[in-house]
Amino acid sequence: MVVHMGDREQKTVTILQDDVKANRTVKDSVFRDLFSEKKYLFQLYQALHPEDKVSVVDDLKYVTLEQVLVRDIYNDLGFLVGDRLMVLVEAQSTWTVNIIVRCLMYVARTYQDYFKQSTQSLFSEAPVHMPEPELYVIYTGDCKVDKEYISMSEEFFQGKQTALDVYVKVITDGKDGDIINQYVIFTKVTNDQVRIYGRTRQAVVEAIRICKDRNVLKEYLESKEKEVIDIMITLFDQNEVLEDYMASERREQAEKTAKILYRKSMPVSDIAEAVGYSVKVVEKWLGLVPQV
Repeated sequence: MVVHMGDREQKTVTILQDDVKANRTVKDSVFRDLFSEKKYLFQLYQALHPEDKVSVVDDLKYVTLEQVLVRDIYNDLGFLVGDRLMVLVEAQSTWTVNIIVRCLMYVARTYQDYFKQSTQSLFSEAPVHMPEPELYVIYTGDCKVDKEYISMSEEFFQGKQTALDVYVKVITDGKDGDIINQYVIFTKVTNDQVRIYGRTRQAVVEAIRICKDRNVLKEYLESKEKEVIDIMITLFDQNEVLEDYMASERREQAEKTAKILYRKSMPVSDIAEAVGYSVKVVEKWLGLVPQV
């Protein structure tokens, strides 16, 4: 998440270096970098609350929350506006209702930090002050999502009322020309160029050129083109590492399953079909052929 609660505002700024090794350690995204600038964050707030004609840029306070989930590649945004605590989660390429659980974990951790920063005790007799939460997911993938809201009760408990529920608004586009719409267009243009050029610098450069020509995030892209290229290349690297890890995890689980099925006297050919690997690979796992 991008943001830090409390009396002192802290703006998160990514420092990018020319050294490639150093650059690979950057954990950021264009989503996070774009809205780390208050003028763009205010445009985001206005897109979500056009009825608010009173709030100004200086009313926005960032709240920064360190990584919550292990191996989490998502970059999320949280900020305060008056009595509103707004948390936005970006779903980049795949859709999962587990975003609801992520939002719950993030908002709980954010409240914990807020109470600490504002020196409020949960053991006091008086009720603590809590900003009203608003949870959003901005989905930029290809899967069609036709729900405006998703909730924990509907997605996990078949609509049953439980002691806890969480509602998350799903945003897939935004209104024509607003900052959300422009960001979604940027991600889709980038995805199109990645399909053409792969996860390469050329794909990012072409995406930036196309977006500037279409007046999509033009001011931001013109002022931070090098930073955007560095961020995207770093994310490409991170995605490749994650995919390699997931492939290794799937292979390890398949090998364990194959050994269990073999102990149950299932034929090797059937085991291979069940775990989705070739007979030759399964035979190696089972020690039926020499390891190479």
